[in-house]
Amino acid sequence: MLRFDIAPVCSNAYRLQALMSMTIAAIYLFTPYKWVAIFLALGGFIRGFVSPHKCLSYKLFASITRTLKLSKMQNAGSKMFADKIACVAGTAMFVTWLLDSSIGMIPGWAILIFAFLDVTTGFCAACWAYLAYYKMKGA
Repeated sequence: MLRFDIAPVCSNAYRLQALMSMTIAAIYLFTPYKWVAIFLALGGFIRGFVSPHKCLSYKLFASITRTLKLSKMQNAGSKMFADKIACVAGTAMFVTWLLDSSIGMIPGWAILIFAFLDVTTGFCAACWAYLAYYKMKGA
């Protein structure tokens, strides 16, 4: 479902956001600093459930892309769906760390892999799934 109640977002700013998510996942997976997952959860919550335009990191990345004249606007719906997934994954990572369980490594690896794909190729798997779902639903 396209979101016309929220202003379009910059897809290149979201690629920088994916780089940040990839970095958080790498820190979670390869260092003892598992608590960083809270940043993934909170950022995903603000961008996915509130509005991307209220998130400080998105504002920063959007201003960088605007300054570099690399802004490429798109509808916010699919990116907000991706952020909801990041919120759930980050929450799972953080809670399982608090519970001293290693199961949080699974969403950590998923975020790392899919964020890497987004950063390097521009392919957002969650955005693709979002659009595919609404195409199937409409058919």
